Amino acid sequence: MAAASENGTSDVSAEAVVMDDYVQFGFQRNEMYTEKLSGSVNPYERHVFLCYKTHVDWPARVESSVSDPLPKRLAAAIKDRRNDIAVKSLLTICEGGDVTGLSDGDVLIFPDMIKYRGLEESKVDSFVEDVLVNGKPWALGTEEIVTGSYIFVCAHNSRDKRCGVCGPPLIEKFNEEIEVRGLKDQVFVSPCSHVGGHKYAGNLIIYSAVQDEKVTGHWYGYVTPNDVPELLDQHVKKGEIIERIWRGQMGVLPVENVEKAVEQSLSNGNGLKVSEKENISIIKDEKENTGGCCQGANGFSCCRDESSEEKKEGKKSISKIDFFTRKWEQHEVFTAAAVVGAVATVAVAYSYYKRSR
Repeated sequence: MAAASENGTSDVSAEAVVMDDYVQFGFQRNEMYTEKLSGSVNPYERHVFLCYKTHVDWPARVESSVSDPLPKRLAAAIKDRRNDIAVKSLLTICEGGDVTGLSDGDVLIFPDMIKYRGLEESKVDSFVEDVLVNGKPWALGTEEIVTGSYIFVCAHNSRDKRCGVCGPPLIEKFNEEIEVRGLKDQVFVSPCSHVGGHKYAGNLIIYSAVQDEKVTGHWYGYVTPNDVPELLDQHVKKGEIIERIWRGQMGVLPVENVEKAVEQSLSNGNGLKVSEKENISIIKDEKENTGGCCQGANGFSCCRDESSEEKKEGKKSISKIDFFTRKWEQHEVFTAAAVVGAVATVAVAYSYYKRSR
């Protein structure tokens, strides 16, 4: 409802601005549902969430902001040790509060389902060394096991207005439905910083244990408040993926890359070209940036990468491969066929896996 002014008239300008934002950046914007979501998540194996302030306080690049020393220090430390971190990791900022029981400096790690409290700037290096590099409990902190399901909704308005407009209503709806279902001590919802793919807003990630008790992280896009009950009843409760809004999950190769490689190789009838072979590499970043391993802090990656020399050597090796040389020997034909068969098997198995969820 519009606010009343001193002379008794309605101040429609403020309401008009809100409605204009909702139309341009909200759930009714023209770009909603215009792109395929599946395969829009780059592969990763670990997700680190640092609790820090509130989503309205975060600058656009909170992980590199001079005014925010803790996330900046953590992002920098992970970047410095990226060649020593064997597990591909993402860093995202989240908000704490009474619902989540988190405070500034608390760290959540998935799929490990562990929490450390009170990370300070002076102790960041120790945390990265012990936990992320060596995979051991943090010597300066107490490891706590967390249970239940954690839902992180991108509400990073200063980074992209679409997430800023869509995120808060989703969080509000989740909390309402959680209350109705009596799940307050089982499902926790928190705003989070940029996770990549603003055009897919509302964006959210759900970390929960499925029926086999293995914790998985599933990404959803184009989520509206109308989808919230289904996400709670189908995904959280039953472990069933909602295909129409599913972007991908932790640790899974974007299926489109595999299918594309299979399709191209089969259409050629001769085997994989070098360029097609590269399409199935799990480290090829051909989708829109999902925030990188360190959540987009100046575009750097905090994961183990090949050195420039190793990449050069790899390119030299690839350039020497010629599947179409006139002097192709019979055993090379069999090798190429085996590669195609293996890729096809992966694609079929993955498609069956998605349908069976």
